[in-house]
Amino acid sequence: MGAQQKLIVILGPTASGKTKLAVALAATIGGEIISADSRQVYKGMNIGTGKDYEEYNHPSGLKIPYHLIDVVEAGEEYHVARFQKDFQQAYKDIIDRGKVPILCGGTGMYIEAVLKNYQHTQIPIDNLLREQLEAKEYQDLLNQFQQEYQTFTPVADTSTKKRLIRAIEIGRFMRNNPQVNDAKEAYEALIFGISIPTEVRRERITKRLYKRLEEGMIEEVQALLDKGISAEKLIFYGLEYKFITEYLLGQLGYEEMVTKLEVAIHQFAKRQMTFFRSMEKKDLPIYWLDGMDATENLANQIIHQIQT
Repeated sequence: MGAQQKLIVILGPTASGKTKLAVALAATIGGEIISADSRQVYKGMNIGTGKDYEEYNHPSGLKIPYHLIDVVEAGEEYHVARFQKDFQQAYKDIIDRGKVPILCGGTGMYIEAVLKNYQHTQIPIDNLLREQLEAKEYQDLLNQFQQEYQTFTPVADTSTKKRLIRAIEIGRFMRNNPQVNDAKEAYEALIFGISIPTEVRRERITKRLYKRLEEGMIEEVQALLDKGISAEKLIFYGLEYKFITEYLLGQLGYEEMVTKLEVAIHQFAKRQMTFFRSMEKKDLPIYWLDGMDATENLANQIIHQIQT
């Protein structure tokens, strides 16, 4: 089918059912999934990043191949430019074997970088700027980011001072280099987004958080620390790894850790949706699907759009 020459993209906020839909679609059209998740690339970071390996097993018995999961060791550097390179290799491999590439994930920056073929996604480090920002308090930096730079990198994680400084650095570069957003699209793509009611999303996030805690998410973070991954690095990864590390260091009590983590995940999901909406303003139209519909129905809707 003609879809084999197109890149199919399935995006959505955390807990929206992206992987399940991508697997259902792949099983029907002969597809393979390329993960667009900035943390699932790390080995050993499984429960906290939601690597539900069993989800890639379709009910029909088909095992759907996936790419760009468990690419590097936890603690190694992995950035958007590296993702672009790895994506291109995976995409070519899938196409060469006559399969359909399906890019699926919630890291909007990675998806946009691929679709817009950004040439400057590895934003250079500005040591002078960092030195100036380090002298400021976290709240002052957050105010500066929200007032001046959030428009340019709305999905940035600002949960720690280090991440906030990097977010300002990226936002400043994107603001001062608007040509970065003028790159020619590298792939003919069909983009599908999963939309679910906010309250449903919140319920799913809360339920999933407690499930992952029961499955050993705290033990997973402890194992990473035991392997020699620094607490600073784990905190840099944000969300589950930040708050659980702080709990293990005795900086947070258990209930406080869970409460703060839950709030942070809800905020992250909201930022994801903000970023996806910003993509639509950059000539990346998204065909939105009702995430409350049955997975098979959603897959059929995508197939219908592909064929028209």
